[in-house]
Order: sequence, then structure tokens, then C-alpha cells
Amino acid sequence: MAAFEYVALNDKGRQKKGLIEGDTARHVREQLRGKGLIPVSLREVSDRRRGGASEQAGGGFSLSRSGRLSTADLSLFTRQLSTLLRSGLPLDESLSAVAQQSEGRAVKRVALGVRAQVVEGAPLASGLAQFPGAFPALYRATVEAGEQSGRLDSVLERLADYVESRQAMRQKMMLAAFYPAILTLVAVAVVILLLSYVVPQVVGVFESIDQALPPLTVGLIAVSDFLRSNGPILLLALAGGVVLFSLAMRRPNFKRRVHRLQLRIPLIGRLVRGANTGRFMRTLGILSQSGVPILEAMRIGSQVVSNLPMHEAIEVAAQKVREGGSVYRALSESKLFPPITLHLIGSGEQSGKLDEMLEHAADNQEREVQTTISAVMGVFEPLLILIMGGVVLLIVMAILLPIFDLNQLVQ
Repeated sequence: MAAFEYVALNDKGRQKKGLIEGDTARHVREQLRGKGLIPVSLREVSDRRRGGASEQAGGGFSLSRSGRLSTADLSLFTRQLSTLLRSGLPLDESLSAVAQQSEGRAVKRVALGVRAQVVEGAPLASGLAQFPGAFPALYRATVEAGEQSGRLDSVLERLADYVESRQAMRQKMMLAAFYPAILTLVAVAVVILLLSYVVPQVVGVFESIDQALPPLTVGLIAVSDFLRSNGPILLLALAGGVVLFSLAMRRPNFKRRVHRLQLRIPLIGRLVRGANTGRFMRTLGILSQSGVPILEAMRIGSQVVSNLPMHEAIEVAAQKVREGGSVYRALSESKLFPPITLHLIGSGEQSGKLDEMLEHAADNQEREVQTTISAVMGVFEPLLILIMGGVVLLIVMAILLPIFDLNQLVQ
């Protein structure tokens, strides 16, 4: 039995979309007609078989979806599936229940698509593989290991914790950056407004006076004239620079240099190194606890590392582990990972508790990143306010100085 997305018309001629299960497309059309609907389009739910099981009629309307799930949807899907499996419900019925309980069309579509594969006899990991946009390699590999070990419910519960922690971390970082970003935009907008519109109107009264203006006022007038004359050009140049930088970042050599520079900047490098290390350690720990071999775990774990030099260092380390080296020594040679993390890995290898030490390393790095972000935001916000106040003070002084000397200028 497969899942199909459909577009149909009701007795009033209104279009209706939905999901339905059936053995074949013909069976689905019969079900729709039995409900008083006229089928317009059918598409079997699967990311990897979009072109094969599609039937269109009456205008050729087609449903085309990427099958992606948001972090919140993936977390909810995993938690519900884990809970249902732990309660003893069969896998196909659990997937059906998740689809029925979900209010999101994307989750319902993916759940029914995976269920269709499971009903046909495929393992859950194979069903998830039909939706690579919704389930990353880490997720699929962990589920596959859970199925092989017979601990699918506990593995899914661990995955749910992982996805939820990632979501919570992302929300904290976005929330921490939201206020400074708004404050920066407002500060820049206020300064540009003052220099482009307010200053010319106020300072214009001094142009008819045949006396020298204070240097601060002259400089302010020059900056204001420059912004008014070249503002559009500056905006175009800025937009062009962003586009060129984005295009250049697609080239591995340029991207590698930029990422290497990020690691060398004192505070930014610490954040980048800590965030990437935390994600890698968390991924490695989950995969290792689920029974995935360490080499495969390192390969999959490297995919969550966004910094290119660190990503390449993990690949080199995996090669050395394949040749018989330890994870601790292999990662230490790159000198890109925090020493405390490496020491925890070494301790775990020596004591035979690598899984536990990887979890501790991930927790430590995540706490350090949160602390660093809080410290940076705590310094950045008052510093930005001081800079903004200083700029406004200069503008006000440039306007007031000629007014204070107005009597002398008139004479």
C-alpha cells in the first residue's frame, strides 16, 4: 500500500487537496469517487520517485514538494514515534497514528510515505531514505543501527532528545542575536537619516554666512553631501559585494581561506570552534551509543561540521583511525579542536567509556558556547549604545558649535 497526494474537485467544483493511502493509483481514484470527489491529480509520496507515479489530468496540475521538515516538525515526529513504539504499538500503526495526529501537511505526507515503505516490507531506515530532505544522514544511520540492534524505541528517544536540544540551542542563539541585530539596524538607520536629511536642513542656514565654520561642522557637511550624492551607488556596491562574496564562497579554496580566517579571529574563532566541536561530539556520541562503527560515525559526524578546515581535519583523522590510530591522537594532530574535548576523548578511549565521554564533551562545549555568546552580547549591547551615543553627540556638536559662535559669524 502506498500513500498518494491528490488534487480533486468536490460537487461544488471547489479544489480539494489531501493525502490518501491505496494499493494503486486506480484504487485511490475509486476511493475518491466514492467520497464524491473528481480526481484531478495523483502523485505517489516519495522524494526519490517524483517522476514515476504521477498521473495528471484537467490542466496538468502537479504537486512538487521537497519533503523537508523543520527542526520542530522533525522533533515532534521523532518524539511521537518513539513514544508509540515504546508503548508496544507496531511500527506501521505508529506511523499511521503520527500522520493522523499531525496538523502539518509536511509531517503527514512524510509519515504516510514512510509507512507505505514499511507496509511493503522495507525497514524503517529504507523508508526514511526515501525522504533525504527530511531525514539527514545522521538520523537514518542511527535508526538503521537501532533496527539492527533491536533497540529502535530507545534510539528514537535519544534522537528526539538530540533534535530537541539542537532546536533549543538554535533558538537561544537566534534570541541572543535578535536584539543586537535590531539595535544595530536602528542605529545605522538613525545615523543615515540624520546625515542625509536632518543635517542638510539645519546646516543650510550657515551657508549664507561668509565666515569659516568649525572643522567639525565642515567635516559633517562633507560626509552628509557624500552620502546624499553617492548613497545609491554605495547601496549597489554593497549589494554587489554581498553577491560576489556569496559566489566566491562556492569555491572551495576561497571558502577554506575564509573559514581558516574565522578560526584565527580571537572571539569569533572560539565560537566557531566551540559550536562545530559541540555538534560533532554530540553526533559522534549518539551514533557510537547506537552501535554505529566509529569510522562510519566520524564520516557522518563530519557532515554536521560547517567549518571547512575542521571538516577536512575530521576526514584526515578518520583515515588515521582506519590505519589503527586512536581518535584522540588523530584529532589532536590538527590542533583545531579544544584541548579539554580531546582529553575527554583520550580518557574515554583508555577507560573504555568513549560514549560517555563524548556526551560529556558535547555538554561541555555547548555550555561554553552559550556562556561565550552571553558574554559577547553583554559587552556588545552597551558598546553599541556608547558608539551610537558618540556618533549622535558628534552630529549635535557639529550643529551647535556654529550656533554658539553665531554672533561672531554675523559680525
